[in-house]
Amino acid sequence: MSRTRVVAGGGRAVEVPVERVAGWFTRFGDRHHGVTHTSLGATTVVCTAADGATASAEVPFPPLVAVGEWAGLAIGGFLDHLAVPRRVGLILVRLGGHSLGVAEPGRVLVSRTDRHLVQGRSAAGGWSQQRFARRREGQARHAIEAAAHDIAEVLLPRLPDLTATTLGGDRHALDTLRADRTLAPVFALATPRVLDIPEPRRTVLDDAAERVFAVEIIVRDPA
Repeated sequence: MSRTRVVAGGGRAVEVPVERVAGWFTRFGDRHHGVTHTSLGATTVVCTAADGATASAEVPFPPLVAVGEWAGLAIGGFLDHLAVPRRVGLILVRLGGHSLGVAEPGRVLVSRTDRHLVQGRSAAGGWSQQRFARRREGQARHAIEAAAHDIAEVLLPRLPDLTATTLGGDRHALDTLRADRTLAPVFALATPRVLDIPEPRRTVLDDAAERVFAVEIIVRDPA
């Protein structure tokens, strides 16, 4: 099922599975009296309808080679780009848990998921609070070290096969991992988008593997 969210400045963003993109744009045209113009850029595709509505999509794994301006609905070059076989590394991290792997459209090829206890914050004060804080800091450090170990073991050897890396979860934990020089080649492939995910589990990784190949389309209705 496609995900929809409201975007700043008006409009809505829809995540469309790659196999449904062609049909989605056709239905967009049907709803808005036809598409009158298509603009294919290196990083963005924009279709403008007869009633002034627009549908714009960020190009996954840019750049798009078949750039240009066309009358009507002309997204053939975009669909060809989406059909290119790709493998993507996934790194999903939250404090106390991580799930990572390599995916291609339709399946996860290899994965590793792990959880580590990181206690919640304590309301106690004084020395008890300080001891708790030190214990929690140690637990968090151990969890991050475990994630770093798995990233190095699972993703680094497969780096030549990866088109990109997609991140998800807690940005602070991801930034901590990004600062690890050993993992720099993996994070150098990271796309700007960070997926919002629940606690990392294998099922969450499977869902992320579908989302990473989906196309996010922003629809803005006529004023």
